[in-house]
Amino acid sequence: MRRERPRTPPSRPAAETARLGDEIYERDIRRQVEADHHGEVVAIDVESGNWAIGEDEIVATDRLQGQRSDAYDVWCLRVGYRGLYSFGGGSLRSGQ
Repeated sequence: MRRERPRTPPSRPAAETARLGDEIYERDIRRQVEADHHGEVVAIDVESGNWAIGEDEIVATDRLQGQRSDAYDVWCLRVGYRGLYSFGGGSLRSGQ
């Protein structure tokens, strides 16, 4: 059964959430996930640094909410890619 996400608005501007999420990913998470979770999604609570991984952003954020129900400023990244989604024909794989 899927839980409802809290209706509280984020406390940071989106650009700040993105910057903090990228920083936490590079510093604390990348080394732990890149070898075994390529293509999966990491959801990061930028307030606490808690994170969860799943096959898509819904699963990852649901898992994160299970760990920390008050996670509002959440940044999602696809492991091994520059972006979460691709619009158009270019590759989003890292290093390309």
